[in-house]
Amino acid sequence: MNVLILGSGGREHAFTWKIAQSKKLENLYIAPGNAGTSQCGTNVAISPTDFESVKHFVWEKNIHLVVVGPEDPLVKGIHDFFLNDEVLKDIPVIGPGKDGAMLEGSKAFSKQFMIRHKVPTAAYRSFTKETLKEAEAFLKKLNPPYVLKADGLAAGKGVLIIENEEEAFMELKSMLTEGKFGSAGNTVVIEEFLKGIECSVFVLCDGNSYKILPTAKDYKRIGEGDTGLNTGGMGAISPVPFANNEFLQKVEQRIIIPTIEGLKKDNISYKGFIFIGLMNVGGDPFVIEYNCRMGDPETEVVIPRIKNDLLELFEHVAAGKLSELTLETDERFAATVVLVSGGYPGEYQKGKTITGLTRETNCMVFHAGTRSDGEEIQTSGGRVFAITSFGNSINDATSKSFSCAEKINYEGKYYRSDIGKDLI
Repeated sequence: MNVLILGSGGREHAFTWKIAQSKKLENLYIAPGNAGTSQCGTNVAISPTDFESVKHFVWEKNIHLVVVGPEDPLVKGIHDFFLNDEVLKDIPVIGPGKDGAMLEGSKAFSKQFMIRHKVPTAAYRSFTKETLKEAEAFLKKLNPPYVLKADGLAAGKGVLIIENEEEAFMELKSMLTEGKFGSAGNTVVIEEFLKGIECSVFVLCDGNSYKILPTAKDYKRIGEGDTGLNTGGMGAISPVPFANNEFLQKVEQRIIIPTIEGLKKDNISYKGFIFIGLMNVGGDPFVIEYNCRMGDPETEVVIPRIKNDLLELFEHVAAGKLSELTLETDERFAATVVLVSGGYPGEYQKGKTITGLTRETNCMVFHAGTRSDGEEIQTSGGRVFAITSFGNSINDATSKSFSCAEKINYEGKYYRSDIGKDLI
């Protein structure tokens, strides 16, 4: 098979790394990819949202399957673009159509979906700048901390959790009237704060049946001890110790099944990943958010634990025959530590030369924000690497990843040294 992966981050490198191992694969292309994906396939200089260029490439290279990594092309309707094109309509796309992608594309839509299909979630209301006064009145009724969510896509940074009521009012006004998150913040969802432990559950769906993938917990804050600004993710652990069989049975019965059945009832054909961000509140799961794709860096701990041929799984998703396969997983712990550029998630510099990449032995180094410049590999993003290791315990796995992180060097390198400690 000839396969095209859309995206350029650590998630896409993990997909590339896994698919490259498939006996079914003939040629693998990544658009646009990074310095790491080029070691497993061929990078092509095409934006994932340039649908016409994607179309021409798919036709030219006789692509048999397209895997969409990031949310942006899904929310903009790349799956629909394929279905509505005479040339592309029979080429499978792993990722939902525009209607299914709205589970991530609009916080208000996803909350309405949850309420409609009785999926447990926090109480909420949605507001625009025209209803700012009502929003402020609603905030006064809540107990701190206050949760403000930009309705649209904001690169994983559109959720604010604020302890102070006055600060919450200021941030709300900034989002609705000053464009803090651009058009993504034209509508703001204010919701009740759920106190508990977060966990991510991933489901691969073929439109009818589904497989529950390994659980993971990620770390969003830039600073040790979950302090500082939100990021795209500073690390992840899989599996999550508290997500035992009893808890996962609750997740499946109360959340996954109602979600899959709800999509069917709403006539939404969904073929791809559903990322369910959960809060464990006293042993009961509540949905914080849906995403219409795999998480990053969660992909980098989940995909290595899947023993199946990923390309075969995707073939069965496309054919609506996922139920015919049995998912096999590695029982060991996996730990991912993310290396970022100095200054991230604020302003940071690119183009820093990276050394030490050939010295790692006990880990998988997934490139996120890197590019090749002749013989050199340089930084090109805020998150630069996701380093994943296996271990028989969380401490064993994280120790290996931290050791590998020390061997890789570039100016301004930073990573959190407490990933997984809260789970030990």
